[in-house]
Amino acid sequence: MTPIRDTYLPYGRQWIDQDDIQAVVNVLKGDFLTTGPFISIFEQEFASYVGSKFAVSFSNGTAALHAACFAAGIDEGDEVITTPVTFAASANCILYQRGIPVFADIDKKTYNIDPFDIEKKITDKTKAIIPVDFTGQPANLRDILTIAKKHNLVVIEDAAHALGATYQGKRIGSVSDMTMFSFHPVKHITAGEGGIITTNNKDYYEKLLQFRTHGITRDPEKLINNDEVPWYYEMHFLGYNYRMTDIQAALATSQLKKLDHFLHLRKKYVSMYNREFQNINAITLPFEHERGSSSWHLYIIRLELEQLTGTRKDVYNALLAENIGVNVHYIPVYYLPYYQKLGYPRGLCPEAEKLYEQIVTLPLFPAMTEKDVLDVVNAVKKVINRYSKT
Repeated sequence: MTPIRDTYLPYGRQWIDQDDIQAVVNVLKGDFLTTGPFISIFEQEFASYVGSKFAVSFSNGTAALHAACFAAGIDEGDEVITTPVTFAASANCILYQRGIPVFADIDKKTYNIDPFDIEKKITDKTKAIIPVDFTGQPANLRDILTIAKKHNLVVIEDAAHALGATYQGKRIGSVSDMTMFSFHPVKHITAGEGGIITTNNKDYYEKLLQFRTHGITRDPEKLINNDEVPWYYEMHFLGYNYRMTDIQAALATSQLKKLDHFLHLRKKYVSMYNREFQNINAITLPFEHERGSSSWHLYIIRLELEQLTGTRKDVYNALLAENIGVNVHYIPVYYLPYYQKLGYPRGLCPEAEKLYEQIVTLPLFPAMTEKDVLDVVNAVKKVINRYSKT
């Protein structure tokens, strides 16, 4: 049988134009390749975009999360509550600080972490909460921040999916104590790799800056034993080399100028999907909470398997055969062998585990065309019809 498409359509892909290429070339021809002027330019423009006081860039999003856990004071034995429906980095960053990830279940509508289950999991060892804005939809930050204030906890928001999203009229990045964004190629803008933490807290800001440079400072006001020589610096704690390069920052700065256009296209394609899929009973469409506006990093359909003769794997493989690059986001973190060895049992988060068995991620990225979207639509309809019981 002839597939819907002749060529493979991935679930996500960067969009690089001549302006981006020229921005990188300009850096390559200049004096700085590592930490140079584009770092501060990008940080200032990014902070301005999301509405935060400060932004600190990092080599990647995982490094940024690690830095945020350090700045929050996470230490050995401290518990941090997060969701299992995320990439491993959201929990790994806790382990890097010798803390203990505690997984709370999800809301069955939004697929984001459930504040009610967060509160159930709080103990006298809990130090922070890491909510994840899954697919680009903001978590229930109002309730999470209320819980955090009640229990004196730090909120580190993982907004790797949510650049450009809003919550109660504010852009994500200006709401939580610290917020992480990622610039991996499939995200809203790319730096090749890269990440950033935004915050309104000056103390966190200064710790983040120092952490990304081995814990070293040259700031005269912070020096303990100032030898009053121009080359003098001190290392105050064990930091890491987590710096973004000027090459990355130049690319990200160029990309940031196009973000609103990218967001417009993502939302346009989501509207097309929703319109075409709304009457298919075997599919549950993504839910967008009234308090927030999603930036639509991912478009996930939930298969109502009781209405299908095939399994999720059957649907997945059939869509791949149509050259539609579907994916699954995500395997619950505590299913991963490393976490199993740490003693996390299955059954911790029933709603998250049920969701995992049913979801498929469809292609969604700005460089798609309307024809690409319709190809996905036709492939999904073709496959669902093949396995439909009705």
